[in-house]
Amino acid sequence: MIPKVDVAVIGGSSMFSINFPEDLNLPYVNVIEETMVFETPFGESPSIKLFEVKGLRVLFCRMHGWRPNVVTRGVASQQLFWVFQEAGVKKIFAEGGVGSINHLLELKDFVIPNDYIDNSMRQDVNLGGPYLLMMRESICPTQADLLTNAAKETVAGTERNVFKRGIYVNTDGRHFESPAEVQMFRTWNADIVGQSICPEVYLAREIGACYAGIYMVVNYAEGIIKDWDHKDLSDIFYEEPKTVGSILIKALLNLNLQQDECNCKNLRKNTLLKDGK
Repeated sequence: MIPKVDVAVIGGSSMFSINFPEDLNLPYVNVIEETMVFETPFGESPSIKLFEVKGLRVLFCRMHGWRPNVVTRGVASQQLFWVFQEAGVKKIFAEGGVGSINHLLELKDFVIPNDYIDNSMRQDVNLGGPYLLMMRESICPTQADLLTNAAKETVAGTERNVFKRGIYVNTDGRHFESPAEVQMFRTWNADIVGQSICPEVYLAREIGACYAGIYMVVNYAEGIIKDWDHKDLSDIFYEEPKTVGSILIKALLNLNLQQDECNCKNLRKNTLLKDGK
């Protein structure tokens, strides 16, 4: 049985090298179920963990990359969000690593984007719900504030920056982008580039859930500032995951499920396209 849970966290590359949340060693965080896999209309789901933070039950899934038996990231996302829909998830936090397009961004800076550009070639990645989805406020401002405040508290006293606004351009990967592509993205006013915010942001709206993510700059995009170094990427990959995990736990601790300060739920409408009407 899929457990009924209000909140979910989608893990990306910034926490890939740790076992979240266990490796944070927090006494008020308890893992209830470590490996749950469910049958979905789109195939077998990724492995999902159920943990508790001071009474708040949370589903967690590590979603960076593709599983060997899954053709595309889009299909993996459909599997995961179908489970979230069945669980009744209403709040989703995400994290990941990104490349910087904006010259003001340095390695290890954090960006909580407020909008996105989908430059992927995925088509019709949905769950088949009868909804018209408006994406004018694709990122939940309430959850974005929680992530911003948690990140600023976590990196206080360091030289790292936390930006509460930014445009995330989504590409397919797995390869990085070419210098010409990055220069094109600059003309689109994009700040960071990555491969995960879409289709997650669409699927979150389809199931009626709020969505916000925090993304750490792990490399300069091609042609920006300097050629990125694999050692820098490796150092961040292994040294920074607990920082990201701590930010997510702080945001969860401050999440108030009773408050309804955002407009997210009003941006999903019933479709007008109905057979025979």
